[in-house]
Amino acid sequence: MREKKVVQMTQAALIAAIYVALCLVFAPISYGEVQIRVAEALTILPFFTPVAIPGLFVGCLIANVLGGGIMLDVVFGSLATLLGAVGTYLLRKKSRFLAPLPPILANTLLVPFVLYYGYGVPLPIPFMMVTVGIGEIVGCGVLGMVLLAALSPVSGRLFHLGQAERGENL
Repeated sequence: MREKKVVQMTQAALIAAIYVALCLVFAPISYGEVQIRVAEALTILPFFTPVAIPGLFVGCLIANVLGGGIMLDVVFGSLATLLGAVGTYLLRKKSRFLAPLPPILANTLLVPFVLYYGYGVPLPIPFMMVTVGIGEIVGCGVLGMVLLAALSPVSGRLFHLGQAERGENL
C-alpha cells in the first residue's frame, strides 16, 4: 500500500514538472492575453488517472509563479486548471472526446477576468474569452487529443491501472 502511494506521488510530481517545463520552454506563447499553452495538453491526463489532478494544479501554480504571474493569476489561473482537471476526471466514463472540454471551458471563462482585472488588459472580456478559448482549443483540444490517442494503448502500464479502470470508453 505504501509503495502505491509513493508511485502516485511520483506520478503527480512528474506531471507537475512536465507542465512547468513545457510552460517555460514555450514561454513566449504560454503567457499573455493571446496564449497557446502547450502544457495544457496534459489536462487530458485525469482521463487516465486521478493523480494527474494535483500534479496539474501544482504544475500550473509553479508555472504561473515562475512566469512572473501576479497573485490573482497564480490563484485563479491555477484554480481554472484544477477545475478543468477535475471535470476531465468526472467525464472519463462518458467519452474520450469530452476529456478536453472541462479545461477549455474553465480557462476560457476564468482567465479573461484575470487578464482584465489583474493585469489591466484593455480588451473586452468577451474578446479575450475568444482568444483564450482558441488557445485552449489548440492546447487541450488538438494537442490534448493527440496525447490521449498516443497514451491510450499504453495507459495501463504507465499509470498502473487495473482492468476495470482501463476499459472506460477508450
